[in-house]
Amino acid sequence: MVKYEVTVTTANLAQSTTTNNVFIKLVGTDGESKRTWLTSLLGAAAFFRGVEFTFSVSCPTSIGKLVLIEIDKKPLPLLPEDSWFPNKVQVKSPEGDTYHFPIYRWIDDNQVIRFREGTALRLVEDTHHLGKYNRAKELKQREEEYGWKVYAEGIPHCIKVDNPFSLPCEVRFSFTKATQFLLTASSGLTELKLKGLADTNEHWSSIDALEKVFCCKRTDISDYVQKHWKDDDFFGYQMLNGVNPVMIRRCSVLPDNFPVTDEMVFIQGGGTIEEEMQKGNMFLLDYKRFDGVKANIINGKKQYLMAPLVLLHRTPDDKLMPIAIQLKQKPADDNPIFFPTDSEYDWLIAKIFVRSADFNEHQLNVHLLRTHLLAEVFAVSLLRNLPMVHPLYKLLVPHTRYNLQINYLARLLLISPKGVFTQFAASGGEGMFTILKTALSSLTYSSLCIPEDIAERGMDSVPNFYYRDDGLKLWDIIQRFVQGVLGHYYKTDAEVQQDSELQKWIQDIFEHGFLSQQSTGIPQSFSSVAELVKFVTMVIFTGSSQHAAVNSGQYDYGGWMPNTPISLQRAPPTTKGTSSESTMLQTLPDVSTTVQGMSTLWLLSKQSTDFVPLGEYPEEHFSEEVPHKVIKDFQGELEILSATINVRNKSLDIPYTYLDPMLVENSVAI
Repeated sequence: MVKYEVTVTTANLAQSTTTNNVFIKLVGTDGESKRTWLTSLLGAAAFFRGVEFTFSVSCPTSIGKLVLIEIDKKPLPLLPEDSWFPNKVQVKSPEGDTYHFPIYRWIDDNQVIRFREGTALRLVEDTHHLGKYNRAKELKQREEEYGWKVYAEGIPHCIKVDNPFSLPCEVRFSFTKATQFLLTASSGLTELKLKGLADTNEHWSSIDALEKVFCCKRTDISDYVQKHWKDDDFFGYQMLNGVNPVMIRRCSVLPDNFPVTDEMVFIQGGGTIEEEMQKGNMFLLDYKRFDGVKANIINGKKQYLMAPLVLLHRTPDDKLMPIAIQLKQKPADDNPIFFPTDSEYDWLIAKIFVRSADFNEHQLNVHLLRTHLLAEVFAVSLLRNLPMVHPLYKLLVPHTRYNLQINYLARLLLISPKGVFTQFAASGGEGMFTILKTALSSLTYSSLCIPEDIAERGMDSVPNFYYRDDGLKLWDIIQRFVQGVLGHYYKTDAEVQQDSELQKWIQDIFEHGFLSQQSTGIPQSFSSVAELVKFVTMVIFTGSSQHAAVNSGQYDYGGWMPNTPISLQRAPPTTKGTSSESTMLQTLPDVSTTVQGMSTLWLLSKQSTDFVPLGEYPEEHFSEEVPHKVIKDFQGELEILSATINVRNKSLDIPYTYLDPMLVENSVAI
C-alpha cells in the first residue's frame, strides 16, 4: 500500500464550516483511489472555519501523476445538509510530488464535483484522456448553469436566473456580504424615514430644511460640496474629477446648434473663442443623447430632463469655468443661452439642469452600462466558455467576484418597474431603456480603453485631471501584469488563434454584450497575443478601476442633492430674469424623491468589510512560479502608485482617492 497526504483547507469565512461527512477520490494517469471518507480524531472539527487538516488516503499502488480529484459530502443521519467552502486541497504523493487543487467555491449538495490540478492548461496542452473528458463535461455543465437572457431589447444580455438563490453557488455573495448589503440597504432609508420624510411629496421649503436631512449622512467631500456647489470653478472641477469624468471633451469647432459668439461671453485673459479653441482651452459637454427622451412622472408630477450643451474655458490660472449653457439642443427664442453674467438664479438654475442631466447620463450610461452590464457579459462568457484549468479563467475569475449577484439585485431593486431608479429618476420612466439602447449603439471599444479615450477627447494636457493621471498609470500597470501572465502561456500569435475556447469567449462577448454591432469596434476574434492582452487589460480595468472611478464618489458628490439632482420637477426658464430662490426650490426634486436618491447613493458608495482591493488574490488559482512572481510584481507597482497618490493628495483641497489601488475593488461588487 502507498499513502497520499491530503491537506484540506476550509475558508475563514462566515458559515463556511460543514458538519457533513466529506469524501474524496484521487484520479491519476495510472489509476485512481477508492472514494475515501476523510475522517480523523477531530471529527467534524477538521472542516470548521479556517481549519487546515491533513488526512491519509491509501492506494494499493501509485496512481501516477494526479489529474483531478472528486469531492462530495453527505449529512449525518438526522442532521441537515449544509454548505461548505473549502479553499484548496493539497496532495503529497508517495513519490514526493505536491499537487495543488484550487477550489474556492461553495459545495452545498451531495453531488460529486471534480477539480483539476492547479497547473494552467490550454486546450491543446490538456492531452490526458481523463483531462479532456473532464474538460468537456465541465464546459457542458457550465453552459447549462450560465445561460444568456435578454432582459430588454437593445442592451447587453444578462445571466438567466429566476432569483439570487438560483445563481450557481460559486458566484453568490458570502454570508458577510449578503448580511451587510441588506443592512446598508435598509439602514440609510430607515434613518431618513424616522424623520417622516420618505413619504413626503412636497417641495423643499428652504435650503435650511434640506441641510437638516443632509446632516444624517456626511463625508468630508460631501461637506465640501455643500459649501461650494454654486461655484463655477467647482462645476468645472467635477467634470474632471467627479463621478462622470468621461463626458467632457476639447472643443475645436462649436456645434452648429450652439450659436455662442464672442460678444456673448467673457473670456478671462482676453482672446476670442476661436483663438482659445486653437490653444486647446475650450471644452464642451453635449448631452444630446437626451434630446426627445420622455421624462418620468414621479408622484403624479411631470419631470424634466434636458439635453444641454455647455461651453467651458480653461482660464490662465488653470481653472475650468463654464461660460455658456444652452438647455435644449435646438436654438430658439424660448431656449436662451445662459451666461455667468446673468442673474444669480438664472445662471444657478441653468447649472442645476446640467448637473441633473449629468446625473442621469452617469447613472445609466457611464455607471450601469459601461461598468456593471459589460462586466456581467465578460463574466458570464468566461464562466460558460472557459474551464477552471484555463489560464484566462484563472486570471479573470477573481475579477468577476459578486458581479452576477450585484447585477441581479440592481435589476431587481433599481431598474425594475418598481425599482428606485425607475420610480424616482428623471430618466427612469419610458426613456430609460431608450437611453441605454442609444448608449450601447454609440459605444466604442476605444472609449473603454482609457489611453485612447483620453486622446480621442483631446484631454491629454488638461491640468488637474487626476482621473486621467491615475487612470493611465493604472492601465499601464494592469497591462504589464496581463502581458506577464498571458505571455507565459501564449508564446506565439498562432497559439492564440488556435485556442477555440478563447475564441468562443470573445465571440460570446461580441454577440451577447455588444449585440454583434461591428460599429463598436469590439473584436470578434483574437489574432495575436497583443490583441488578447489589450482586451483583457480593458476587462480588468473596466471591472475594477473604471467602476471605482464612477461609483465610489457617488455619495460624496450626490449626497448634497442640489449639486446632483436625481430629477427636476419644473420646466427650465424660457426667458431670463424670471428665476428666484423660490423658483429653484420648486425645480428641485420633492422631499421623498430626494430621500430615495440620497439613501440609494449611500448604499452604492458603501464599502463591504470583505472588500478585496485590486491586485490582491486571496484565492490562489495559479500554482506555477511564473504567474506568482508576476502577481507579486503587480502588487508592488500598485503599492508604489498608492503611495504616490497619497503624497499628491496631501496638497489638494479635494483629495482624489477613487483610483488609489488600495481603495479600488478587484471586481464590480457593489
